[in-house]
Amino acid sequence: MSARYPLVAIYADESCLGNGKAGDNPGAAGVLVEFQHADGRISRRDLWVSERSTTNNRMALRSVTEAFAALGAKDPEARFSVLFTTDSRYIVDGLTSWVFGWARNGWKRKTGAIENLELWKRAIAATNGHEYAWQWVRGHDGHPQNEWANELATRAAADQTSSGGLVPSGFEEWLATKRARGIVRSALARFPDGDTFRASASLPRTG
Repeated sequence: MSARYPLVAIYADESCLGNGKAGDNPGAAGVLVEFQHADGRISRRDLWVSERSTTNNRMALRSVTEAFAALGAKDPEARFSVLFTTDSRYIVDGLTSWVFGWARNGWKRKTGAIENLELWKRAIAATNGHEYAWQWVRGHDGHPQNEWANELATRAAADQTSSGGLVPSGFEEWLATKRARGIVRSALARFPDGDTFRASASLPRTG
């Protein structure tokens, strides 16, 4: 099976300053979106959102919702095949396993309330119409695109800013600086191949 729609690569990360501590902990999500042109050139866009009082898990879910919403901002009818890469096991395990059990049980679980249920439902709703594959990478391991998403998230968490949608990316300039300093040495993740793209199972209905 190959990609049904135009391919998009999304790299997302989240940040929460003081995650788990008492009081209001500011956080953010950062997203790098890559599109490939017919001649092989890659175009990149950035996106970030922040909250004054949040958690890492909340912002990880926001990264999914905001990224997919941004894909349809210009044309709500547009459909994409999305490889979504994140270092959040919460997202990857949740969207490839947990949500299916929750849906079968009427969006309940035996051990108690589902954490961030409404955010899970919003994330699932945002993916409607697209096909997607969820990919985990180890965080803070030199993966260039993931490190840039982390940069966007931590900066937005500290500054409490939002991009207001997709904006021209600062990735290439940032990467050149990091390479010159020997901080990021790993090769770029390749843009996904449409012929080998394998979509994950369609997410359950949330109604």
